[in-house]
Amino acid sequence: MHSANASEPAISVTGLVKSFGDVRALAGVDLEAPPGSVLGLLGPNGAGKTTAVRVLTTLLKPDAGTVRVTGLDVVRDAVELRSRIGLAGQYAAVDENLTGLENLVMVGRLYGARRAAAKRRGEELLERFDLVEAAKRPVKTYSGGMRRRLDLAAALVARPPVLFLDEPTTGLDPRSRLEVWGTIEGLVAEGTTVLLTTQYLEEADRLADLIAVIDRGRLIAEGTPDELKDRVGGERLEVHLADSSAVDAAVRALAPMSDEPPSVDEDTVRLTVRQRTGTIVEAVRRLDEVGVGVDDLGLRRPTLDDVFLSLTGHAAEATDEEEKAA
Repeated sequence: MHSANASEPAISVTGLVKSFGDVRALAGVDLEAPPGSVLGLLGPNGAGKTTAVRVLTTLLKPDAGTVRVTGLDVVRDAVELRSRIGLAGQYAAVDENLTGLENLVMVGRLYGARRAAAKRRGEELLERFDLVEAAKRPVKTYSGGMRRRLDLAAALVARPPVLFLDEPTTGLDPRSRLEVWGTIEGLVAEGTTVLLTTQYLEEADRLADLIAVIDRGRLIAEGTPDELKDRVGGERLEVHLADSSAVDAAVRALAPMSDEPPSVDEDTVRLTVRQRTGTIVEAVRRLDEVGVGVDDLGLRRPTLDDVFLSLTGHAAEATDEEEKAA
């Protein structure tokens, strides 16, 4: 049995290219995830995220590049690799007419477990995913959130060291989404490596250690959530003035604190500041010197939404048309 070296990345992708006819879904992508980490693949629909997951999970052959998961090559070692990875996505791969337990037993049997062992593992996972009550009901009676949890459970039957989650919370209500996030965090705490594709910036921010931003088949940025936010240019200082007629004086006083001109919206002045420490004290001192009264002021970290917009020039949320086309 080939065992992955502990220092070897759990996921390693170099120069990945995949085309469908004339369309280049992936145009030379490099990715790496150390064991026990969460790599977030962020981008709008049609960016190439799902194609990347399908190549990484041996469902599609790459046209060019080297792709290894747990040290195994996705083309050469595909059969062996399949027993080491789990895949769950927005399209729950469960049989509607079977019960929750029957679905998990079937997956266990496919992986070669004996019936008794498959049943034990199924019951353990149903308990873990809070589906015990629904274990004997057909899946067609499940809510969206329950289905997604069952899909995750099915991906974990064989205890894979690497889990691929393709938009795991798309279409879920906020409560179900939080439940799925909690489940993913629990798996990572136990040492599972996760590659997560998402168009939800909040999801990548909460779950991912490293984020790779993909747009139109290319990797346009990568780093930790904080590093990506720093690329947009530090903190935003927001100053709400007591009197909107003092806006010009406030702008003149605060302008030296930023590389870019402050923006004004009625009685609010906003500016990007490079330095975090002492910013508020300095702003208050400068405004006080020119006699400008402040109602309120605070620092706001740029969000991943800001990052995506500045990197791509468009928002990360897909339109309905893109959803239908994908």
